[in-house]
Amino acid sequence: MKSSQNQTFTDTSNPIKRIVIGVQFLFVAFGATVLVPLLIDIDPAVALFTAGVGTLIFHFITKGKVPVFLGSSFAFIAPIIAATKIYGYPGTLGGIIAVGLVYGIVSAIIKLWGLRVIEKIFPAVVVGPVIMIIGLSLATVGVDMAKSNWPIAVIVLATAIIIVTFTKGLIKLIPIFIGIIVGYIISIISGLVDFSSVNEAAWFALPKFTAPEFNWGAILYMIPVAIAPIIEHIGDMYAISGVADKQFVKDPGLHRTILGDGIATAFAGFMGGPPNTTYSEVTGAVALTKITDPRILRIAAVTAIVFSLVGKISAILKTIPASVLGGIMLLLFGMIASIGIKTLIDAKTDFSITRNQVIVSIILTIGIGGAQISYGNFSLAGIGLASVIGVILNLLLPKQKELKD
Repeated sequence: MKSSQNQTFTDTSNPIKRIVIGVQFLFVAFGATVLVPLLIDIDPAVALFTAGVGTLIFHFITKGKVPVFLGSSFAFIAPIIAATKIYGYPGTLGGIIAVGLVYGIVSAIIKLWGLRVIEKIFPAVVVGPVIMIIGLSLATVGVDMAKSNWPIAVIVLATAIIIVTFTKGLIKLIPIFIGIIVGYIISIISGLVDFSSVNEAAWFALPKFTAPEFNWGAILYMIPVAIAPIIEHIGDMYAISGVADKQFVKDPGLHRTILGDGIATAFAGFMGGPPNTTYSEVTGAVALTKITDPRILRIAAVTAIVFSLVGKISAILKTIPASVLGGIMLLLFGMIASIGIKTLIDAKTDFSITRNQVIVSIILTIGIGGAQISYGNFSLAGIGLASVIGVILNLLLPKQKELKD
C-alpha cells in the first residue's frame, strides 16, 4: 500500500499536477536566486529571468534528461562586488561571459581526456579551502547588514536555524525563503518597509538588463573564480545521478552538463545577470519527493521567467530591509564555509602530510586576507588569486607520504 501511494505521489503524467509541482520547486530555489542580485545591487528580476532561461538552455543541451534547476551562484558574489569597484558592472559582465567560456573549455577537456584530468588539477585539498573562502570572505558583509537592526536579524537567523534543524520535508529545503518571509512580515509590522515604490511599479515590466563590456583585466580577474563552481557542478551531477538512479555523467555526459551550465552563465552575462550554477537545494527536493521528471524543472524555469516580468514582484524584493538579508547571510555564508570543510573530510584529506597543510593554509590566508596582484589594468585578488595559487601549489609540490614511527 505504501509503495502504491508513493507511486501516485511521484506520478507526473497529469499536466496540472506537473505545473503545481514545478511552481513549488521554484520556491525551493527562489530565496537564494533573488538574494544574490540583492547583494550585488542589481535588479532581482534579471536574475530570475536568466535563471529561468539558463535552466532551459541547460535542458536543451543535455537533451532534456537531467532534472536540475540553475540559479544564481553565491561563489561569485565577492568577486563581482570587488570587480565592479575596479572595472564597473558592465566590465564585470564581460568577465562572467568569459567564465562561461571556461566551462566550455573544461567540457572539451572532459570529452577528450576524461574526468581524471580535472580531478588531478582540482583535488579536494584545493577545492575545499576555496569553498571555505567563498563563505568566509563575505562574513563582514553579513554582519554589516545585520547590525542595521540586530533584533530583526536575530529573529530571521533563528527562524532559518529552526527550519534547518527541526523541520522535515520540503519545508526543510527552504530556510532562506521562510526566514526572509518572517523577517519581512516583522519589518512591515515595525513600520520599516516603504511600499511607495511597489505602488508605483507596473504590473508588467521588463527586467533592467545591462549590456556587457569587454575588458581583459576584468576577464582575467573573474576566470579563476570558476574553479569552485565547476567542481561543485561535478558533485551535483553525481548527486542527482544517485537520486534518479541514472548515470547522467555518462548519458548525456558530464561534458554536456558542464557545457550547458557554461552557456547558461554566458547568457546571464550578456543580459546583465549573475552567473548560474546547479542548485543543490533543488536536487534535495528531487531526492525528497522522488520526482525526477525533468519536465517539472522546466516548468519551474518558465515560472521564474514569468515572475521576472511582473514589475510588482521586483519592486517588493527591493523593499526587503538590509537586516533581514543580513540575518540570512549570518547562517548562509557560514554554511558555505562548512561545505568546504565537509569536502576535505569526505575526501579524507590527511593533514599529517605537510603538503596538504601548506596548500590549505596558503589558500585560506590569501583568500581571506584579501591579497591582490596587479599589473597595469590587470588585477587578481581574493578567491580568484587563492584558487590559482592553490592549483599551482598542488601541481608543483611533490607528493608526500605520511611519516610512520
